[in-house]
Amino acid sequence: MADRMRRVNEAVREVVSARLAEGLRDPRIGFVTVTSVDTSPDLRHARVYVSVLGDDEERGATMAGLESAHGVLQLAVARELRMKHTPTLEFLFDESIERGMRITELLGDEE
Repeated sequence: MADRMRRVNEAVREVVSARLAEGLRDPRIGFVTVTSVDTSPDLRHARVYVSVLGDDEERGATMAGLESAHGVLQLAVARELRMKHTPTLEFLFDESIERGMRITELLGDEE
């Protein structure tokens, strides 16, 4: 089962990433990278973790834009992936990249 969930998560990530790369009509959405997807075992919900380039204001605007565009992205997932249930997409900001950069910065200061 774990292997199947990994494939589902990767497939959803690829579809959402491709749609974001093509561009959406919402001008609030800036430069976004989908870092990972975590789909529930029943395939009804998917948490999409994204990294956003820019300051806090741009990040907030991008997250709001993604929330308003979730229907378009969910439709793309439904059309491209043959699944019994199309998961409801929930976008969350992934802080791991910023945290990693901060740790690298702190380690660099020690030298």
